[in-house]
Amino acid sequence: MFGIDPVTLAAALIAASTPILLAAIGELVVEKSGVLNLGVEGMMIMGAICGFIACVTTGSPWLGFVAGAAGGAALSLIFGVLTQFLLSNQVATGLALTLFGLGMSALMGEDYTGINPPLTPKLFPEALRQLEVVGPILFGHDLIVYLSVALVAAVAWGLARTRTGLIIRAVGENHDAAHSLGYKVIRIRILAILFGGACAGLGGAYLSLVRVPSWTEGMTAGAGWIALAIVVFASWRPWRALIGAYLFGGIAALQLRLQAAQIDIPVALLDASPYIVTIIVLVIISTDRTRAALNAPAALGRVFHASG
Repeated sequence: MFGIDPVTLAAALIAASTPILLAAIGELVVEKSGVLNLGVEGMMIMGAICGFIACVTTGSPWLGFVAGAAGGAALSLIFGVLTQFLLSNQVATGLALTLFGLGMSALMGEDYTGINPPLTPKLFPEALRQLEVVGPILFGHDLIVYLSVALVAAVAWGLARTRTGLIIRAVGENHDAAHSLGYKVIRIRILAILFGGACAGLGGAYLSLVRVPSWTEGMTAGAGWIALAIVVFASWRPWRALIGAYLFGGIAALQLRLQAAQIDIPVALLDASPYIVTIIVLVIISTDRTRAALNAPAALGRVFHASG
């Protein structure tokens, strides 16, 4: 179709989906604990610039990914302190966090525009990457791509099968009941917020170090908001989040190839197509409000007041 190779499209789909998948799976855990953090975009862009600076300074992409995760976690800690200890409004604080992250990253990245970071190595040897069809799709990526899928599996298993997951879900469903059983609600939520921030920061670092190996102000371009939408699309289920992220990544990869093929469709429409499809999917999901309400954590966005 339009001269587009489906194998390279599939490989590009996976790379394009990884930053959003990482941010979405982190936010899913945060929301499972009963906290709504709308600052994902800000945490991603902070992860992007922190990872980029660390990678360029040290020459190590791996230190860049660690720094990106740390940058996102640091920003999420601000959100955690404000919402869990000072009891600020979660929606307003999350929006403020995004604005702060966008502004701070622009300031930090002033001297890094136009610089190319060291390349992130592929995980598998060249012989596997050159295999017909399966090579580029299954073996043609770096460690972070496989880590993102492993993280989805770990979160799905952890939430469903472990005591820690049960506690997180209990806090997200009824924090008062969890508190009465002796669980430290605020501590659990802070840890979940830090995990979500680290995942978002890692996604941002992947964006600036692999997906678009350069630094550009505002380069997340709404990826954090898409990650938030994917959590709703997934009905707070990890494997569905992977499907949602790959759906968005596939549309994003396809529209870039359609632009390269110079088909007779306005470029602005192609650029907007991933977001249009996301909105359409969310509208379809929202038509079944009862089902959406049943899947959402009951205490999502509610302030917890410790008593006794």
